[in-house]
Amino acid sequence: MPKITYIDHEGNERTVEAKNGESVMETAIKNSIPGIDADCGGACACATCHVYVDEAFMGKVGEQQEMEKSMLDFAENVQANSRLSCQITVSDALDGLRVTTPESQH
Repeated sequence: MPKITYIDHEGNERTVEAKNGESVMETAIKNSIPGIDADCGGACACATCHVYVDEAFMGKVGEQQEMEKSMLDFAENVQANSRLSCQITVSDALDGLRVTTPESQH
C-alpha cells in the first residue's frame, strides 16, 4: 500500500497507508488528518481539501482540470503546487507522497 505523509502548517507530520483508487482527501478523512475539511465530500465543489504537493511529486499527481482550477480560486494562499486533494487519485506511483495543509481552509 502506498504511504502518504500529511504535514500541517506547523510542520507536524503524520504518515498513513492509502488504498489505490481512493483520493488523497478520502485517505485523510478516513485517518482523521487535521486540516482537510472536505466540506463537499470530494465532489470538487469547494476548496476545503486544498493541499500543497511536494515538488518531487508534482509530475506524478496529474494535471489540474478546469473545475479544480475554478475551485482553487476560492482557496487562500494558492501556490504553484496547490491542488485539491479530492482530485489526486492514490496509486503505487504516489508512494511516499508528501502534502502540506494550509493554515486555513476557509
